[in-house]
Amino acid sequence: MSELRLLLVQGDRAAQAEALERGWAEGHTLALALPQEQALLAAALPAQAEASWGAAVVLGSGGSSGGRHWCLQPLHHLHVAVSAAALWLRQQGMDPASVQVFNPLPLHHVSGLMPLLRARAWGAELRWLDPAWMRNPEQLLAQACPEPAGQALLSLVPTQLQRLLEQPAGRRWLERFSVIWVGGAALPADLARRCRQLALPLSPCYGSTETGAMVAALAPSQFLAGVEGCGQPLAHARLRLTADGALQIQAGSLALGVCCAGTLQPLPLKQGWWSSGDRAALSSAGLQLQGRLDGAINSGGETVFPEQVEQRLLALFQRLELPVEELLLLPEPDPLWGERLVALVRLPMGLDAAKVLEALVRQALKLPVSQRPWRWLLCQHLHRTALGKWERARWCHWLASQPSQPHR
Repeated sequence: MSELRLLLVQGDRAAQAEALERGWAEGHTLALALPQEQALLAAALPAQAEASWGAAVVLGSGGSSGGRHWCLQPLHHLHVAVSAAALWLRQQGMDPASVQVFNPLPLHHVSGLMPLLRARAWGAELRWLDPAWMRNPEQLLAQACPEPAGQALLSLVPTQLQRLLEQPAGRRWLERFSVIWVGGAALPADLARRCRQLALPLSPCYGSTETGAMVAALAPSQFLAGVEGCGQPLAHARLRLTADGALQIQAGSLALGVCCAGTLQPLPLKQGWWSSGDRAALSSAGLQLQGRLDGAINSGGETVFPEQVEQRLLALFQRLELPVEELLLLPEPDPLWGERLVALVRLPMGLDAAKVLEALVRQALKLPVSQRPWRWLLCQHLHRTALGKWERARWCHWLASQPSQPHR
């Protein structure tokens, strides 16, 4: 009889993977969560698994907007995505069975689970990377270096990529890979530019827990040639836009639904198409993301995507060598404008913060007025999650606790 089992992910990922594979071999559904999320996940799960699911997994998704939710993915849906990734590799001139798959991401994240499934299906070697090594590239070079004559694959989020580039050993390690998939969050323009300068074979990609990880990926050769975006859809997926630019996806790897309050709510589909919540453009170059639809604001009659403005400001500050460690733009109600942006900033310690903030404000005047933050707040504990995402609800709560005077 198929069972629904909760698996807490902590410690040895290889041992966790063995437990997962044993459960799947017996036809069970494994729900993965960090220990601190155990109660949250348990409250969301149905009482028992359905036989129609077959072997399956429940993974957390979201958290940056709209709250945490739990997607149920049948294993055979994920294998559709695995096969499409293998075809993509062949199109790049690589044999999936001959690659080394390096995995620094946690198993309870879809991009940390998929390397396990890919390696097993392809017959490829899987290398688990200790999370501590990602902050110590010398250890990566010493203990987890791809073979010089081999072909190695790596999946990263932009935060991990940025940290590795900050150290010479990290750059040397990255140079050993044949493909570096980067997803989970937007790739900053200055980070992409630096990777091109170093000739790193990046493949910016797009996907989600609901889609079984990536459904589009840019070929490294195109990235190095200066092409922007997330490339063409993989073989198992189709992409289209609604009249207002909302991205919709049709794929054999779509989740069955979301577990909520003890029931499985089917994924909302319209004739097989799922709305991702992202606004995008599709061109001959492929997929170009423009920001979250649920994060867009109306400021003075203009639609503004805070994530795009963040990237523009960070690129501007980078060019001018203004020291900004983190920048997050959040909306705030305004009786005249409807909504206006507020900038939360983390700066390096030991600087004259007031002087730096004044310089940032001056540079932001180069943006259209609807995109200019109307106030700037120093927030020295501002940080992303380990996967490079913003917990926007958390920082909106912090913002609400601050005095409302603008920074002039």
